[in-house]
This record gives sequence, structure tokens and C-alpha cells, in this order.
Amino acid sequence: MVNITFVEQDGTRHEAKVNIGDDLMHAALDNNIDGVIGECGGAAACATCHVYLEPRIIDLLPTPDPNEREMLDFTVAPQGNTSRLGCQVEVNEAMEGMIVTLPNSQV
Repeated sequence: MVNITFVEQDGTRHEAKVNIGDDLMHAALDNNIDGVIGECGGAAACATCHVYLEPRIIDLLPTPDPNEREMLDFTVAPQGNTSRLGCQVEVNEAMEGMIVTLPNSQV
């Protein structure tokens, strides 16, 4: 397990213990963190699990596949250089202590 902090736009912090191999969308849902909806259940078909990752983590991840890149175009909140769909980001050991910032809205 790794410790991940989810931060809402107002600064509210949510500490979560997340299993290696889980995706960030399910990690947020399993820990009752508001701000991640995951309407499609993790199929990368709705963009309601949009998150902003730390640059150090983005550099360690594979680039988004074409489907994820397309879905990121449908996020309600502005897309940034560190935007990803949480359902497509698998938690690994390097994410220990990571901060995940949530957008101001998913819908």
C-alpha cells in the first residue's frame, strides 16, 4: 500500500491508503473522496475522473493512449500538462506520498 493525498480545489485534503495496482479513480471512490465520479466505471468513456498529478509522477507514467487523450478533451475543468483520467493511472510504489489535485468540477 501507498499513502496518497487527494486535494480539493478549496484545499481540503483527504489521506488515503491505496493498494498497489489499483487505479486512482477506484482509490478515490473506495475512500469516499468527493470530486471523483467515475460514471463509466473505469472504461475511459466519460472523463468524470479527471485529476491533476504531480509533474514527477507524470514523468514516470506511460503517455496516455489515444482514447484517454480524446476523453481528456471532454473534461469540464481546464486540462493541464499534468491532467490524466484517474481510471487510467495504476498506482505503483513510486507514488508513495503523491498529491493528487482534484478539479473544481467533473460535470
